[in-house]
Amino acid sequence: MHNKLRWAILGTGKIANSFAAALNNIPDEAQLLAVGSRSPEKGRAFADKYGIPRVYQGYEAVAADPDVDIVYIGTPGVFHHHHVSMCLQAGKHVLCEKAFTTNAREAEDLVRLAREKKLFMMEAMWTRFFPIHVRIRELL
Repeated sequence: MHNKLRWAILGTGKIANSFAAALNNIPDEAQLLAVGSRSPEKGRAFADKYGIPRVYQGYEAVAADPDVDIVYIGTPGVFHHHHVSMCLQAGKHVLCEKAFTTNAREAEDLVRLAREKKLFMMEAMWTRFFPIHVRIRELL
């Protein structure tokens, strides 16, 4: 069994760049293993920038990679339901950039699927972990 979470990223936009840089700051806990991009050129440039060994054109191959444990979804929000569902169906844990979905029905669908598959899934709402927010929840 491996000790690191093996991550993949879908998308190569601004927030995906920030996330990749952050993952590279915790090499003992995380390995950035793969990236999926609609553009082979952007995918390769992203992989080269962050030392990612696997580059996939498109997203389905990322979900199908048996070595990936968890996928960060950094694609445009209108595609989140489809991409999160695809990754959950493939047995991957998911961290999805906000907005998580475009409506409550889609969010409920993904929560149900994650529970069925017994997989971790979360919206990437980083402010949730600010110390002040943690303290407020403690007080409440």
